[in-house]
Amino acid sequence: MRGVARSYRRRVSTSANTEPSPAAPGAGAQALLIWERAMLDYDFGPTHPLHPVRLALTMDLAGAVGLLDAPGITVASAGMAGDDLIELVHDPAYLSAVRAASPGSRAGSLLAGRFGLGTADNPVFDRMHAAAALVTGGTLAAAEAVWKGTHQHAVSLAGGLHHAMRGSASGFCVYNDPAVAIAWLLSAGASRVAYVDIDVHHGDGVQAAFYDDPRVLTISLHQSGRSLFPGTGFAREVGTGDAEGTAVNVALPPGTGDAGWLRAFSGVVPVMLRAFRPQVLVTQHGCDTHALDPLADLRLSLDGQRASYEALHQLAHEVCGGRWLACGGGGYALDAVVPRAWTQLVAIAAHTPLDAARALPEEWVAGAPARVRAATGHDSVGAAGMPSTFGDGAPAAYHPWDAGEGDPDDPLDRSVAQTRSAVLPLHGLDPLADR
Repeated sequence: MRGVARSYRRRVSTSANTEPSPAAPGAGAQALLIWERAMLDYDFGPTHPLHPVRLALTMDLAGAVGLLDAPGITVASAGMAGDDLIELVHDPAYLSAVRAASPGSRAGSLLAGRFGLGTADNPVFDRMHAAAALVTGGTLAAAEAVWKGTHQHAVSLAGGLHHAMRGSASGFCVYNDPAVAIAWLLSAGASRVAYVDIDVHHGDGVQAAFYDDPRVLTISLHQSGRSLFPGTGFAREVGTGDAEGTAVNVALPPGTGDAGWLRAFSGVVPVMLRAFRPQVLVTQHGCDTHALDPLADLRLSLDGQRASYEALHQLAHEVCGGRWLACGGGGYALDAVVPRAWTQLVAIAAHTPLDAARALPEEWVAGAPARVRAATGHDSVGAAGMPSTFGDGAPAAYHPWDAGEGDPDDPLDRSVAQTRSAVLPLHGLDPLADR
């Protein structure tokens, strides 16, 4: 499957079939994991929070527990996305700027501060276009596999770079691979694509790309923009024109843990997906919602995050025949959280879930903090005490959203009620009814 994304260099005709292909015999139950070590070249430098060592550790952990050899999964590489496909979402002038940018070069100096490049969040690095285009090509290859039915689920762990805007980098994201993949699905004939973003930060770039497109439903659950970058993602942001009601935002108060997060999810995500009936479900799984993450203020456990992956997996089977494209995203507890979370995501996609009580391989646990230290020059969160199991020790418990608005004195319930009141009536649904 090497080079699969090279087929994207020619734009797919919008006259293609409007329904996704059925799964190939014997393949539909399989999960595809897109990966190659060259994806580690998406690297802003040793002191940057989004360090690729987190991906290397994830793949090593998945391999150490035998997941990459499981019968339910295929691991494949993908080529760089062509400019014409990236330009489904991004301005050509921006691509030219990314391609020209190089540390220490005259062009790099001229671009500093323009197009969102050369900033502390998005410093210029060597071969930045090639690295970002490879990540985007990976997510496109995953989208193609799901749409054409060669695989039922597909995972792009290096992807999920959801902040990049049409003409600028933003929030550690150069090209917006989930948006490009969704745009490709539309060009391939999809008429309804749903995107659910569970990163701690609002999925602003994907929302912006489709804010006026009724074919795309974007749902984002995130820490409130009143206390966290990018400062957007409020209930009143519902889309515009014919797309009014297809942007859905749940702004969560800082300190929200498993019980509150899963309650909010239960009150918004299932009802919206069931109403929209997507043909494909695209999800972004930033694991920076975890209590150990150094950049944000939510308090989820690995068990709560795993529950969200299982819920999205089940919803994919319920609403769109299992056609599920899952991306990575944020996550800055490089050894203690990201590898455990995303190994579990891959396992769920492969229908071989890992017991949360299962012990992590001792050799991996012993070596992970030192690998982070060698790569970044500083100790990781895990250096203070690496976890020993895939879970954090307690099953995630919560009270699902019931009929009515919940407790008006509870900040989380107020947020969920605001979102339901803003969006559900636009779909002919009663925000006070059962989920």
